[in-house]
Amino acid sequence: MSRLFAYILRFAVILFGYVVASLAASAFLNVLFLASVGYKPDDAHPMMATALHFSIPFVALFVAYFAFIPAVVAILISEVLSRRDWLFYALAGGVVAAAFLGFVHQNVDFDVTKPHAIAAVIGCGMVGGIFYWLSAGRWAGSWWQAATSPERSGS
Repeated sequence: MSRLFAYILRFAVILFGYVVASLAASAFLNVLFLASVGYKPDDAHPMMATALHFSIPFVALFVAYFAFIPAVVAILISEVLSRRDWLFYALAGGVVAAAFLGFVHQNVDFDVTKPHAIAAVIGCGMVGGIFYWLSAGRWAGSWWQAATSPERSGS
């Protein structure tokens, strides 16, 4: 029963990490967009914080939706290989973002072709990967090692 509980707990941690990563990538995307249109923090309008409180979770829904399948593959690889270093997750986030760009290029009329936009999307994926590592990736494969290690006898 404890092994089943460990699996359910790890799944909950992975889900929490994915939500955190989506929110972080969305926040980074919002900051990049604001910087690209010339917004400076000195020009802060009182309604700007309210707009960001709505915009970041809203964009995070799209980030989570479009990155789901490539992220599942990256998370499974990290869990099976017990990868716990931040660089792996940053690069995996970049690969997930590149897979999203490839999907958009093949299937959707909306196409990202400018190098700045491509770099921004890949950068958002890398930020998301680092925040996934901070929230869930540092313990990757811990359940796997516990399940495969031989149990000690009481003698």
